[in-house]
Amino acid sequence: MTDDQTPAARRGLSRRHLLLGGAAAGIGAVGAIGIDLAGKATAAPPATIPASLNGSEVVPFYGAHQAGIDTVPQSQATLISLDLNVGTGGATLRRLMRILTSDAARLSAGEPALADSEPELALAPARLTVTFGFGAGLVAAAGGTAPGWLRPLPAFGVDRLDPAWADGDLLLQIAADDSLTVAHATRMLLKDSRSFASVRWVQTGFRRAPGSVKPGTTMRNLFGQVDGTVNLVPGSTDFESLVWGTAGNPAWLHGGTGFVLRRISMNLDKWDKLDRSGREASVGRTLANGAPLTGTHETDDADFGATTPLGFPVIPEFSHMRRARSDNPAERILRRGYNYDEAPVGSGVSDSGLLFVSFQADVDAQFVPIQKRLDALDLLNEWITPIGSAVFAIPPGCAEGSYIGDTLF
Repeated sequence: MTDDQTPAARRGLSRRHLLLGGAAAGIGAVGAIGIDLAGKATAAPPATIPASLNGSEVVPFYGAHQAGIDTVPQSQATLISLDLNVGTGGATLRRLMRILTSDAARLSAGEPALADSEPELALAPARLTVTFGFGAGLVAAAGGTAPGWLRPLPAFGVDRLDPAWADGDLLLQIAADDSLTVAHATRMLLKDSRSFASVRWVQTGFRRAPGSVKPGTTMRNLFGQVDGTVNLVPGSTDFESLVWGTAGNPAWLHGGTGFVLRRISMNLDKWDKLDRSGREASVGRTLANGAPLTGTHETDDADFGATTPLGFPVIPEFSHMRRARSDNPAERILRRGYNYDEAPVGSGVSDSGLLFVSFQADVDAQFVPIQKRLDALDLLNEWITPIGSAVFAIPPGCAEGSYIGDTLF
């Protein structure tokens, strides 16, 4: 292009070159495609790899123990507490639990509930489990004897409990790897119970979606910390005694266990101001892979006696890990937590936290001692606050044709 060309001429030339060039390129591309297709006309089409689907996976509902306890935790969970209607007695409770058991079993198998108005939504169970728990009020209404620990937890100094997240007569823990499945099952079971009880609270939580990380990867909470390391292993001797053990519980609860839910608010805005080393010291583990500060891998044993060159413990005495650990092997619980993330209020960035669920045969002997140590000296309390608390008894499972709670009623 020469300097004596007018702007209009330059624009016109540019358009002509672009049009001619584009046309030539198009012809060349078509020719190249034609040659390529001609050369591959007899070649076999590429193999199609079928997508891996987990929507059809089923967790058996019937059995000696209820599902949703020793089940590998699903990615979505809804926990519901119901208050029984005034005057509800044993006969009414039997009818309620028969209805709930029947529909929970059908939905877990990928079948519609008996009066399912949207049956297509039930066809992908995605490892759906429904777990029922009984509060002290329900046990009393049934005329049964409650275990001594079936009551509100002792008051702890760190608690700022909101009654809106506390207690209840009947618990439903509904979990699956698909949020639509959970939502549908929740609606069906609440429809079953609406003539018998009212909703006290609903809490929803989540973990990583299936396929996001390797199976068996420990979950992370919203502080970015690995949460749930050194957990009880289903099928082990410890699991049998500490989760399914009788622990002096009444006969109707044998084969069941105790349930604790703590709704723990996590101040992410305040956490943002803490540097990485401070975050790791507060929990006693590295953020990168969850290894103890004295180890390399997540499952390494912690060396609580190790000290720095200045003589300070490598894992601080005030760390969450150290406070939660007991020298008494009987003071252990099965943890099954879920994150929650609600819409922020006011100028905050987040209203987030952890639904800390634990299962143990005896809440007083196993959970309470751990919580007392955390209450006394856990640096993590600077950023977390328990705002909800509930305790339920999880009855055993049942055989097909019977119902959850048949041992009590």
